[in-house]
Amino acid sequence: MFVAKCALLVIPLLIARCYGKQAKASGGSGDEEVEAKNGTFGFNSTNNMTRFTCGMVANVAAVLLYGSSFVSVKRIETGDGMFFQWMYCTGIWSVAMIGDVMLHSPKFYPMAMIGGAIWATGSVMVVTIVKAIGLGLGILIWGSSSLLISWATSRFGWFGITADEVSRPALNYCGAGLCLLSGIIFFCVKTDVQLHPDPEIVPLLIDRRSCDTYGPASPKFWIDFVGPKRRRFIGYLLAVMTGIFYGFSFAPMLYIKSHSSYRNSMFHGASVYDLDYVYAESCGIFLASTVYFAIYCVAMRSRPRIYSRAVLPGLLSGSMWALATYCWALANNYLSAIITFPMVSAGYGLVAALWGGLLFREIKGIVNCLIFSLASCVVLAGSLLTAISNL
Repeated sequence: MFVAKCALLVIPLLIARCYGKQAKASGGSGDEEVEAKNGTFGFNSTNNMTRFTCGMVANVAAVLLYGSSFVSVKRIETGDGMFFQWMYCTGIWSVAMIGDVMLHSPKFYPMAMIGGAIWATGSVMVVTIVKAIGLGLGILIWGSSSLLISWATSRFGWFGITADEVSRPALNYCGAGLCLLSGIIFFCVKTDVQLHPDPEIVPLLIDRRSCDTYGPASPKFWIDFVGPKRRRFIGYLLAVMTGIFYGFSFAPMLYIKSHSSYRNSMFHGASVYDLDYVYAESCGIFLASTVYFAIYCVAMRSRPRIYSRAVLPGLLSGSMWALATYCWALANNYLSAIITFPMVSAGYGLVAALWGGLLFREIKGIVNCLIFSLASCVVLAGSLLTAISNL
């Protein structure tokens, strides 16, 4: 039901975007293309209020969908998470195929698949993170580190990407510094995490050699045998690593867009719309996750831990992520990536924190709640400063 409601926000915007592309192809003025290349989306055009409204609606939808996409991990037993991750990426690819048809199959750039492969590498660790430090804290930490990496990539022009100029550099640096500070404060938060939500879960594949009675194999894996303090440290470390992977996953797409205006580049004339790269990135996500799952099956000697109850939640979570990505891409078209990225990164982390704190009771104790609230306010303030620094 939640996905259906958010899809109602996405589909009209996608349809409007498709008609906009058709109008441009049939002889439109192309002003939107010029504005995108000049980085003036939404603020110098005559219909700036309409663009701003559409961008904010898409941004809110992205925040809600991203922040809720991993709630199912808390509700079901996922074992070591490899099968859930594969189902998750399958859901992403399925929705992206529909989006590609709606957008009339924009030109496919294989380089964008590299970003998807990088993202899939980070997503392998998600289930372990949620089990180790909880849903809210995990997403907030990897959101903060992802924000810093993507900010530095765009701000300083890493990997051959054109560096972004901002009108208020001091605010921009202060915002990045606050995001870094929030990540440090989050390390002081202690969470109370339930490792196994349902002890009655039965895997589809049963290890008959390890059970004389042919009973179900144990759902436990290595994180279950780690002490609380060490588990918390591992969860923090993996969350930071996941955020780094997520932050770098946008670099290939940004590289293509940055070189679209260079006549001697192989990407000359490439689209400047983020929407046109979602399908290619999703293909990279699905391909990489399939390779990782195949390697996992080999390592497990053809006895992977597969849970029937993880199939539909995994597909649903992946579909939510894909819809959120389309919303985010729409917001970038109407506003600007340097504005939307901080807002989305902080917003979906706070949504996940509300899920984890209010519904799953991961944060307990007055001191813990105060520290968690302080860190959340700091990351929100940092994101807002980063966003308004280019207004």
